[in-house]
Amino acid sequence: MSENSLTHLDPLGRARMVDVTPKEPTHRRAIARGRVVMATETASLVARGSISKGDVLAVARVAGIQAAKRASDLIPLCHPLLVGSVLVNFRIEDEFIEVEVSVETVDRTGVEMEALTACSVACLTIYDMCKAVDKSMVISEIALWEKTGGRSGQYRRDGDPFEVPEFER
Repeated sequence: MSENSLTHLDPLGRARMVDVTPKEPTHRRAIARGRVVMATETASLVARGSISKGDVLAVARVAGIQAAKRASDLIPLCHPLLVGSVLVNFRIEDEFIEVEVSVETVDRTGVEMEALTACSVACLTIYDMCKAVDKSMVISEIALWEKTGGRSGQYRRDGDPFEVPEFER
C-alpha cells in the first residue's frame, strides 16, 4: 500500500485491523486539546467549586484517564494498548474550559486515539456536570496537537487559529 492509502481497508475495500505485530515497540506520545464553551457564570461556578454535582474538574480528570484506557473498546479498529501515562489538565477562562490530555506508551502503535478519546470524554463530563446550570454549552475544537514516535515521526499542529499557550506539565 502507498503511504497515503487507507491502511484500515483490505484490497477489497473491507474494514480490517492493521497488523502491527512486525513493528518494534517504541516510546509514543500524543497530546489532544478541546474546549467546552459556556456562560461566564458557569465557568465562574466551576472555578469556585460551586457546581452542585461536585468537583467538576476532578471528575472530568478521572473520566479522561478512564477513557484513554478504554479507547479500543469504543473505536472498532483501534488497537488495545498498555497505556503508560495519562495527564489531563484544564485551563479555565471567562467563557470556556480548555482540556489538554497527554497520553504515553511504549508500544507498536500510537496513542492518538487514546488522547482524543480522553479529551472528548473529559469535555463530555464537564458538560454533564454543568448542564443543570447551562444547557447552552458547546464542546468544540477537539484536535490532535502533537504526536511523537512511530514510523510517521513527529507531528505538531501549527498555524491553527485556536493557538493557546503551553500548559504546565
